[in-house]
Amino acid sequence: MDKKNKRTDAYREELVERLANGCKFEGTNDIVESLQFFRWSEPTQPKHGLYSPSMCVVAQGAKEVTFGEERLRYDPAHYLLISLDVPVVSQVVEATPEKPYLGLKLDLDPATIASVIVEAGINAGRSDTSVKSMDVSKLQDDLLDAMVRLLRLVENPDDFRVVSPMVIREIIYRVLKSEQGSRLRQMAVFGGHTNRITKAVQILRNKYNENLSMETLAQDLGMSVSSFHQHFKTATSMSPLQFQKMLRLQEARRLLLTEDIDAGTAAEIVGYDDASQFSREYKRTFGEPPKRDVGRFKQLASA
Repeated sequence: MDKKNKRTDAYREELVERLANGCKFEGTNDIVESLQFFRWSEPTQPKHGLYSPSMCVVAQGAKEVTFGEERLRYDPAHYLLISLDVPVVSQVVEATPEKPYLGLKLDLDPATIASVIVEAGINAGRSDTSVKSMDVSKLQDDLLDAMVRLLRLVENPDDFRVVSPMVIREIIYRVLKSEQGSRLRQMAVFGGHTNRITKAVQILRNKYNENLSMETLAQDLGMSVSSFHQHFKTATSMSPLQFQKMLRLQEARRLLLTEDIDAGTAAEIVGYDDASQFSREYKRTFGEPPKRDVGRFKQLASA
């Protein structure tokens, strides 16, 4: 084995060790404000949620994420980069008690990305409208090295507070120089269609329960209806209406699981006028009608 492969193996072994030590319990472990660790000892059921702009790295096991019509898989050799808030279905597909799934999510700040772009003299250019909001790439050694150094700082809060901003800037720089650079620049560019789609995503997130006119939204963003739909679907792999519907259904499910309300009330809260339509779309998305789905979850929780 040559020196390069030995170094890569050493980085990966250390990443596994530090994530294993940092995960105090099964599931999500909040480490610091912008960093989460994950541990699962067996494959999980598909989970609906919202992915925010971030970078996800796997030390052990594998995960799949579906958004719209796209399905992506990432593992210790690949990382996932997300540039917009996107509703997804995620699932750990490789995990055992002996070799649990171990991963991390690092939230990315657009202002920091923009600062690194300027400091490094990278040409941000115009936003690339052909760039989708999520993709996987090979985890190169220099990026893996930086991630390991970031995790070393976790053990000392003072070190993390002072040194981690510099390491995170290095991580951003290395991603900017990689094939994922255009996706990362998508978060920081303030002109062109990308910024308009980002605004559209924010509006749909904030007003998911309102009956928005997509024609009016496109007009407010300074885009034609056809252009708006085309660029929105390129970025999110969903039409604007599909995106809004997914947000509504995810919020309705959360309400049904955490609040003492029935399906009709949940449907009304998230913006449905027709309870039967809500039930049909809920079943199509989550596999079961609302009452049966919630009952199954509560049964599992009490087991």
